[in-house]
Amino acid sequence: MKRAAKKPPESLLRFYLVVFVLGAMLVLLVGRVLSLQIIDTERGYEFLQDQGDMRYVRTAEIPAYRGVITDRRGEPLAVSTPVISLWANPVILDGSERLPELAGILGMEPASLRERLERYRGKQFMYLKRHMVPADAREILALKIRGVSGEREYRRFYPAGEVASQLLGFTNVDDQGIAGLELAYEDWLQGVPGKKKYIKDLHGEVVRDIGVLEPAQPGKDLTLSIDLRLQYLQHRELRKAVTERGAESGSVVTLDAHTGEVLAMVNYPTYNPNSIKGSDPASMRNRAVTDVYEPGSTMKTLTLVAALESGRFTTSTMIDTSPGRIRVGPKVYPDPRNYGLISVSRIIEKSSQVGTTKIALDLGHEPIREVFNRFGIGHAPGTGFPGESGGSLPDRARWYATEKVSLAFGYGISATPLQLARAYSVFANKGVQQPVSLLALEGEASPGERIVSTQIAREVLGVLHAVTGEEGTARKARVPGFAVGGKTGTVRKMGPQGYSADNYVAWFAGIAPIEDPRIVTVVVINDPRGEAYGGGAVAAPVFSAVTRGALRLLNVAPTEIEELAAASAAAARGPA
Repeated sequence: MKRAAKKPPESLLRFYLVVFVLGAMLVLLVGRVLSLQIIDTERGYEFLQDQGDMRYVRTAEIPAYRGVITDRRGEPLAVSTPVISLWANPVILDGSERLPELAGILGMEPASLRERLERYRGKQFMYLKRHMVPADAREILALKIRGVSGEREYRRFYPAGEVASQLLGFTNVDDQGIAGLELAYEDWLQGVPGKKKYIKDLHGEVVRDIGVLEPAQPGKDLTLSIDLRLQYLQHRELRKAVTERGAESGSVVTLDAHTGEVLAMVNYPTYNPNSIKGSDPASMRNRAVTDVYEPGSTMKTLTLVAALESGRFTTSTMIDTSPGRIRVGPKVYPDPRNYGLISVSRIIEKSSQVGTTKIALDLGHEPIREVFNRFGIGHAPGTGFPGESGGSLPDRARWYATEKVSLAFGYGISATPLQLARAYSVFANKGVQQPVSLLALEGEASPGERIVSTQIAREVLGVLHAVTGEEGTARKARVPGFAVGGKTGTVRKMGPQGYSADNYVAWFAGIAPIEDPRIVTVVVINDPRGEAYGGGAVAAPVFSAVTRGALRLLNVAPTEIEELAAASAAAARGPA
């Protein structure tokens, strides 16, 4: 009888099975390697490259240079300077023994730094300090602290500081415009960021820059109509006036008489745009464009236009202002004294309430309102400045008798300093109003819009010149060597209980030189304190000071040589 064949043990079968499976896997692996590196070299390389890129190659943004803002002469007003922002990889930096060293360099407490790292736990990016001076940042980077890196950025810098701050506005930490012209022209000024590739190691640190994928495109430059020389001059004189008078605020605007370009626009108080932390928000407003006030007697000039256009009055028409006061309904309008029988020109020259009231009663309020509207009162100037105000000009079905009269001397309406400057530019430009521009104009100026006849504009200029004469209310507006003209305004401020008894707004709107106007300037001093608070005492001297400097900078030759010589001699002698 044959013996049965001995079967291999079960454990040996399992061993063979494992060896077979491992062998098969090895063959497949070798086959895949051969496929990638030998059989299909190109495809294999691409596969391996892609896998490597997924792990180590990253794309970063290249910051774009923001466009430069300059004045009309090319002087820089806003530029972007290169800075370095330090950042960290919290995954790497957390737990580092060099944390106390890093915190000390950054001016932080180690506990504060650890707290920040804790907040960013699990993330791979955290800013340590933004916008550092490159030299300071490089000193820190030279310490080779693992997990700490730097990236180049740009920070906005304003060379003129507070002198043009409210006009220019400012940018945020990411160099985006958020106020003023920086905001208005954000799309124009901002550039287009580029892209670059770089390699990170296993620890997430940058090892090598590969190259630029897309270069950054810088923003476009912006040339303003502002003359920085005039801006400095007006800032100095306005600050002096507001400070000496204890006023709440003040604004000055100067326009080119023929083009409508804004040559200077200042406000006080102001702020430093290079360091806005802690600044009063009220000081950041461009009050010349955004804040409205009742313009008061400066509007009597426009009432004069309505009177001349009616054909019932000329500048020499005589009006009896006796006994120096007049009642309209429940209200009495007084003059400082009884001027008696005086001409229409004299009424404006002395700013007679009685005379203006009689003209208003004769004309009615409709023609006066129509002239105000035509001159731009109640309409925004259209500069594109953020928050630009159009003021107010009522248009209602029913008017009280006092409202019809008060309209003629600038109560019950509101306007910005820029609006008033635009209105007065009509007289300086032979009856034509130009669009107001904050940008330097290229080529010929716009033909503008005719608002009044050349004849009436000329007649009004003559009256405005008389206002600055010996018998006028604006003697302090005179400029040695030049014939100038303008109109004062003194307005009671409106409060919760009606018009205040001791709070005023002082105005002066002026033109220079009167024979061949070059500039129009409006000065407003808000709430001056002390015994002298009127436009003639407070605002007119500011006009005189800024106009004297402006005409010199614009190379306008004096026409009244004798007066200039006398003024120079008096200045040399000093105070009596």
